[in-house]
Amino acid sequence: MELIVNGVKHQLDVTPDTPLLWVLRDNLELTGTKYGCGLAQCGACTVFVDSKSMRSCVTPVGTLEGKKITTIETIEEDDLGKKLVAAWVKHQVPQCGYCQSGQVMAAADLLKKNPRPTEKKIEATMSNLCRCGTYNAIKAAIRDVADISDEKSKKD
Repeated sequence: MELIVNGVKHQLDVTPDTPLLWVLRDNLELTGTKYGCGLAQCGACTVFVDSKSMRSCVTPVGTLEGKKITTIETIEEDDLGKKLVAAWVKHQVPQCGYCQSGQVMAAADLLKKNPRPTEKKIEATMSNLCRCGTYNAIKAAIRDVADISDEKSKKD
């Protein structure tokens, strides 16, 4: 099976029903994508497949041949990713940090689709879970990248 991950083609000997998460972590040693719940609920395993956000813990690799998979390891290769990581640092978002790769991927997906989201849109879209409760800092970082103030986002 051939997978294109972060722009690199990989020939892999895996069964088609193997979840993408385990191929990324175990076969390709890309450990930025995390295992959280295994049920596509928490979002720690969020990656992009053909630029769309997906939960890799329940996505079988057999459905991904010919598709472009992007992981957190290359998020800073575009301007939006660089801005997000800088905002995450500026707002001191991570505490334990475990969920943050999935949070950054989800935020990138949101801002690519909607560069100036409202507070309601941020809350509705950012469904990834954070055990440390850094949601306010996450929203502040997203507002910072979107260049909107807290007050503006509430009015829209």
